[in-house]
Amino acid sequence: MADALEVLDVLAADRVLCIVRANRVADPVALTQALAGAGIRLVEFTFTISGALDLIEAASDAPDGIVGAGTVLTAAHARDAIAAGARFLVTPDVRPDVAAEARAADVPVFMGALTPTELSRAFDLGAAAVKIFPARIGGPAHVRDLLGPFPNARLVPTGGVNADNARTFLDAGAFAVGAGTDVVQPDLVAQGDHEGIGERARAFIHALSA
Repeated sequence: MADALEVLDVLAADRVLCIVRANRVADPVALTQALAGAGIRLVEFTFTISGALDLIEAASDAPDGIVGAGTVLTAAHARDAIAAGARFLVTPDVRPDVAAEARAADVPVFMGALTPTELSRAFDLGAAAVKIFPARIGGPAHVRDLLGPFPNARLVPTGGVNADNARTFLDAGAFAVGAGTDVVQPDLVAQGDHEGIGERARAFIHALSA
């Protein structure tokens, strides 16, 4: 299992993690491999997907990817996800119980926050990074403003980030960004169109360095 430092090193190198939300995931292993092959090695399967734990368990066998759990709302969610093979946890907001489980298991947690107060609370609870969500509200300027009082914060804007604007978030100082349906369109995930998903992932990665 990847440790916390490895997860952060990979995120720092790729500068993106992918959030999978879909009614159906045709093949979680092939999906994870397609994303990793395109340059997005961190893949988050959210608890909003039916059978999310089974998907995490299966995808954790993908040799090139690092799989995590998203929309983790409870301590039970956290324990179950870690037992299934999740290497990192992501919450939509500040969740002390989830943070406690993550610390106990030495698994990094990326907690959702939007305001300075929420950001501070998340880091006090041990968040390895903070997911700025929804990023579309304040855009890159909000990330830049947050880094004023929190200059060393690892911020990962998510929600409304796409290939057209991802670079502007990085230029504003974001540690990485979260890619969602811009890369893993639910219909492509359900159909198992991993070639198409790989193409979208490569375009996203290219946009980050453009």
